[in-house]
Amino acid sequence: MGRAYADRPVRIGIQIQPQHADYDAIRRAVAEAEELGVDIAFNWDHFYPLSGEPEGKHFECWTMLGAWAEATERIEIGALVSCNTYRNPELLADMARTVDHISGGRLILGIGAGWFEKDYDEYGYEFGTAGSRLADLAEALPRIEKRWAKLNPAPTRDIPVLIGGGGEKKTLRMVAKHATIWHGFGDPETIERKHRILDEHCADVGRDPGEIERSTAAQGSPDEIGPQLLELGTRMFTVSVGGPDYDLGQLRDWISWRDEVNRG
Repeated sequence: MGRAYADRPVRIGIQIQPQHADYDAIRRAVAEAEELGVDIAFNWDHFYPLSGEPEGKHFECWTMLGAWAEATERIEIGALVSCNTYRNPELLADMARTVDHISGGRLILGIGAGWFEKDYDEYGYEFGTAGSRLADLAEALPRIEKRWAKLNPAPTRDIPVLIGGGGEKKTLRMVAKHATIWHGFGDPETIERKHRILDEHCADVGRDPGEIERSTAAQGSPDEIGPQLLELGTRMFTVSVGGPDYDLGQLRDWISWRDEVNRG
């Protein structure tokens, strides 16, 4: 393909959705995923389930990440994704720096503009519009970067920033300016277009597009969708699992596929 980001090894993530489950089950799932050889474990940043019983069991994102930082040893951890408008950007930067230290430098700051209206209504945040939430994210990202530069102690590393979302005019431009990883959704044709537009934004802002890892959801069998997305430059694939019991069978398949691809 000739694109620098296509030279990266494949990585496999798991999103352990913190819904409809006791925390013991969530902790066991994280431990099992690390034992199986996953690269990254994500949760998500919501206050209520996104599927199933709307008032079902659910746990908060960032306190959980602090616990995962202690409960794991090797894998990277993060939210897929943290909602920007739930926390002051300086506070979020400090939280991320703290989990970065607790984990020994394994945190990824996943962040997005937010979209789940029930979270906003129930917790007293202003929902606004899609445009206003994107504007808030654009303002927050440089503030997070500035706060990291001021904190004592500093983060253990340049904390990777994952931005989720596929908006072609605003979100992908923010990715070009600020992100280490872009996480998007869609069929291969859609992903190919998003990659092309992201590359164009990188050119506009003077960024090497090879610095941005391309990520997407791992849906179905890796043999069905993996090779085509791989050809397009996608290098991170994340399997999502929900409670009350976390079935990691599909994750095993993706890890085996990763190992075959990376062996070449």
